[in-house]
Amino acid sequence: MSAFDAGSGLAVSASVTIPESEIEFTAIRAQGAGGQNVNKVASAVQLRFDAARSGALPEGCRQRLLVLRDHRISADGVVMIKAQEFRSQEQNKAAALERLADLIRRALVVPKVRRKTKPTRSSQQRRLDGKTKDARRKRERRAIDD
Repeated sequence: MSAFDAGSGLAVSASVTIPESEIEFTAIRAQGAGGQNVNKVASAVQLRFDAARSGALPEGCRQRLLVLRDHRISADGVVMIKAQEFRSQEQNKAAALERLADLIRRALVVPKVRRKTKPTRSSQQRRLDGKTKDARRKRERRAIDD
């Protein structure tokens, strides 16, 4: 769903688009096995997005994003995403953008407000009937005193 248009930025949803000026990319060498290619080419991508100072995010979304318990979000509100699963830098860039879009989409969802409810009279009665039945069963299991 997210599309990165070089002119406008990252389209996260119909109402939220992150301008490309707020997203910073750094090419780095990928970790792990991969032979000569991984040693020579900086194909991994590190994406940096300052969510705390972004003007593109709605205020509620920004607050929810900053309180998400995600290791990619630093204490000062900077989102750091590292993508290194592909051999191509362009594919890694697209993967990092997709992960950023998913993270922001998660923060866009407003959680439902929980309303207190009381148990119904019949559910209270069923609970008490069950307790009485269990107590009677346990009482009948006891040894009879002479």
